Amino acid sequence: MVTDPLAERFEADRPHLRAVAYRMLGSLADADDAVQEAWIRLQRSDVDGVANLTGWLTTVVGRVCLDMLRSRTSRREDQVPDPVIVADEGADPEQEAVLADSVGLALLVVLDTLSPAERVAFVLHDLFGVPFDEVGRLVGRSTDAAKMLASRARRRVRGETPAPDPGRHREIVDAFLAASRD
Repeated sequence: MVTDPLAERFEADRPHLRAVAYRMLGSLADADDAVQEAWIRLQRSDVDGVANLTGWLTTVVGRVCLDMLRSRTSRREDQVPDPVIVADEGADPEQEAVLADSVGLALLVVLDTLSPAERVAFVLHDLFGVPFDEVGRLVGRSTDAAKMLASRARRRVRGETPAPDPGRHREIVDAFLAASRD
């Protein structure tokens, strides 16, 4: 049986790529779509000269996610996040599910207040350690502008800057409260 080394390498990176996409998109189905699109782009590309294939794939997934986020914004789609449950030995499964639902939803509600470029800069740099020069290229901005995007996103995540639209902010709070009650 002949195996494709590129496919094996991609499969080794798949969990990382899916995690990046999920944190940006908030949907497992959309994350899987983004990872699949990265596979298609990898197959169409000459990556013989790529020194860091994981970094290259992370950048591709980031671009795909950015396009998907911009598409959501332009179509005014509301995304219902998929909670990811991580089991903890000895913990009550029901408590784990409730905690995962509330934390996952809360994070995604907060991330939803960010612009697509802010969200990409925050997730890639702060959660996955992607350097700002790569983030800047990904969002089509300078390194300094990428730093500002991430900084602005951090302030919003911490609640230091208000959401730009008070009506939208109220909708988000109502959705969060309804989800926490359920």
